[in-house]
Amino acid sequence: MRYHRLGNSGLEVSVLGLGTNAFGKRSDQDASVRIIHYAMDRGVNFIDTANIYAGTESERIIGLALEGRRQEAVLATKAGLVKGTGPNERGSSRGHLVRELEGSLRRLNTDYIDLYQIHTFDPNTPLEETLRALDDMVSSGKVRYIGASNYAAWELMKAIGISEQRGFSRFVATQNSYSLADRTPENELVPLCLDQGVGIIPYFPLAGGILSGKYTSKDIAPEGSRAETDPGFRKYFEEKNLVLGQGVGELASEHGFSTSALSLAWLMDRPAVATVIVGATRTEQVEDNLRSISITLDSELKRKLDDISNPFRHGEPFANFRLS
Repeated sequence: MRYHRLGNSGLEVSVLGLGTNAFGKRSDQDASVRIIHYAMDRGVNFIDTANIYAGTESERIIGLALEGRRQEAVLATKAGLVKGTGPNERGSSRGHLVRELEGSLRRLNTDYIDLYQIHTFDPNTPLEETLRALDDMVSSGKVRYIGASNYAAWELMKAIGISEQRGFSRFVATQNSYSLADRTPENELVPLCLDQGVGIIPYFPLAGGILSGKYTSKDIAPEGSRAETDPGFRKYFEEKNLVLGQGVGELASEHGFSTSALSLAWLMDRPAVATVIVGATRTEQVEDNLRSISITLDSELKRKLDDISNPFRHGEPFANFRLS
């Protein structure tokens, strides 16, 4: 396993992280625990979840899996997206964040979170309130580092500026959609992160499976795939996305790689990227994803991947979760 520092912090994270959105939903408890242990046994230390994944089941299952192994994991969770129907069950107010942190700590069966992330920018709460609440969490020892998610570059820079001005703990990471099918972060977010020492944690690194080689038609969903269990996911099956997936697959085949491993290797090689979180519903998927770590991209292969994905630097992000 290879490890990177998370931004300018001293925290070392595995270049391949484990996303857990499917745990308790498309992957039952026993399978999820096996996946966690399989990944950790192979050096994966970064485990990412959120207070709303599979209801709250993802956090509960992770807490169960980490019994006796908590110190081996860099555990990341989030709060800020809609948790319930009440007026204070969303956003990044002090009240909501404190309540959600306590709930996450109980479910995760731990007394601290390594990386606590604001799941999306909250336009209705002053950033000063959010950042002061996060600073208090760090001071209390319940949170060690803080991060953002789904922030635009200007929102992230404003938060960093306030933290600098007030002497608050700074965001060390940001989690955004980033892949060969979504290079929009390279326009503003990547330069900002390089300048400010913020680590990028891409989500949807395989564009929900489009860059894994499993989808060849918008009308065909392999058994057990996300597109089968979540029909709404088919909105991502635009022709240009499927064509890109086929192109990456052809390059991967020429070099003896799987499509997903090559896609992940490209992303791991990008500036400012600290760890790439990938979900799994079977240990075999983790095994295939781990192959990306040993791939070295030569200049010609990099050029070809950059060329076929360059159009995806423009337009809308592949995914961007925001409060309405």
